[in-house]
Amino acid sequence: MGIMKPQVIGSESLEALSNAAADFLVRRAMEIVRAVGRFTLALSGGSTPQRLYEILARKPLKDRMPWQESFFFWGDERFVPADHPESNFRLAYRAMLSKVPVPESNIHPVGTGTGSAHEAAENYERDLQKFFGVNNKPRFDLVLLGLGADGHTASLFPGDPVLNERRHLAAAVRAPAQYAVKDRVTLTLPVLNSAACVLFLAAGREKKKMTDIILNQPQKAFRLYPAARIRPEDGELFWFTDREAH
Repeated sequence: MGIMKPQVIGSESLEALSNAAADFLVRRAMEIVRAVGRFTLALSGGSTPQRLYEILARKPLKDRMPWQESFFFWGDERFVPADHPESNFRLAYRAMLSKVPVPESNIHPVGTGTGSAHEAAENYERDLQKFFGVNNKPRFDLVLLGLGADGHTASLFPGDPVLNERRHLAAAVRAPAQYAVKDRVTLTLPVLNSAACVLFLAAGREKKKMTDIILNQPQKAFRLYPAARIRPEDGELFWFTDREAH
């Protein structure tokens, strides 16, 4: 298969990376809203995007972002209550969504209040089908993704059978033993690879080895690491990195 070469945008620090990614995101949102009237975004969890969210929630970008026409989803979620410290929804809501004029109806979290992760995945898939059309594969205008030191992204972990999922839009997964929250819901690879644009955010020295392998040995990385399988079929792929990570 052909190897998509990502566009790498390097920065000196997490702060500079976050500012560059926030500016990119707002410019892309403005372009898409002007063209089609709405902007769809899948958010990432983890520690790296928090600063990006904080920057989007303050001037001047807060005033430029088309919040009313923007619709927010999540690439993955830990199966914990929405107010739990490990919740990806909580991170984005506290850092950004609660501080900007986005309609509540534009926010589409993974429902984790009751039931099981499997039920949550089924409900999230139904929400995606209702929004994008039941016969259409969701095509997000932009997907934010992080990178684990083990090569995982979203909640797609090395060796997990869900990497072979082709029918479902969302799936329940069990994270490896080293992760505090085991039960999770993730978008599947076909959905992530249908995005018009994917932004990886990679910061910190602990990400350097993985970033180097994925960017410089893509064939090897594809076999081993889920993050290397993110190759939008008809879209763009960007890596925003800081100096320590690349």
